[in-house]
Amino acid sequence: MKIFKSHFWYNKHQRNGVFFLLFIIIVLQLIYVYVDFSSEEAQGVSKKELIAFQNTVDSLKRIELDKRKPKLYPFNPNYITDFKGYQLGMSLEEIDRLHNYRKQNKWINSVKDFKQVTKVPDSLLDKVAPYFKFPDWVNARNKRKTKKLLEARLKSGYKAGNKKSTYLKPTLSTSDINKATQKDFEFVSGIGEVLSSRIVKYRGKLQGYLLPEQLYEVWGLDKETANRVLQTFAIVEKPTIKKVNVNTARFKEVLKNPYIDYKLCKKIFEYRDEVAELQDISELRNIKDFPLNKYDRIILYLEAK
Repeated sequence: MKIFKSHFWYNKHQRNGVFFLLFIIIVLQLIYVYVDFSSEEAQGVSKKELIAFQNTVDSLKRIELDKRKPKLYPFNPNYITDFKGYQLGMSLEEIDRLHNYRKQNKWINSVKDFKQVTKVPDSLLDKVAPYFKFPDWVNARNKRKTKKLLEARLKSGYKAGNKKSTYLKPTLSTSDINKATQKDFEFVSGIGEVLSSRIVKYRGKLQGYLLPEQLYEVWGLDKETANRVLQTFAIVEKPTIKKVNVNTARFKEVLKNPYIDYKLCKKIFEYRDEVAELQDISELRNIKDFPLNKYDRIILYLEAK
């Protein structure tokens, strides 16, 4: 008994030490159980990284799927095989209609022909039609047909109705080339939306057509078509042009002149600095390499005061 008693007999200081040690152990256990040591900031960063990683994976998947999709290149619809038709999304019946048509030694020469022969839905036609490639002579013939049809409709005043076609006499809002609208110019044979837009845009740049010959300067407008425009429209009222004083104008103001490019504008200002002031606008002729063929047009917009 003495042996065991010697192991369990403590003095006051030793007992206090044991109790203090037990207190620390209990406190640490409570902290471990009830205190959350997880870091919200770290979790937040992990979530952001996870989302970014998932987005990267998804984008790589989409790229891979796009690579697997068969790419469309320009092709002649007359030579569509069974496999090609399947890739395009055509049904067996639609492919057979095309092959039967070709067996009769007949050719598809337009998107309209392809639609009539195969009877494909418009949704599929809109996807594949941009890739149709016909011979150059077929395209040229189709353009001639379209042009003749448009000219015939314009002459007769064609206007599409719901079921039937009615014909109205075309009318112009004005015969003044400086007041005509874009639609007015489209009445002229050979003038479409693009050319009529350029005519109106260039007119704004000129502040109005002062000379009939200025119409020939419209980009893409050939002389024959321009002559037809001048047969329909004329300069009834000459526009009022706000001339720029070459002695006081800034560089950008002179550069706005439709007949002056950057190089010529620089020469004009160098000459102005040399002579201090132009006494007459005709002094522009003294500039080295001045385009004399454009002089009459340039002075329509410049003056020297």
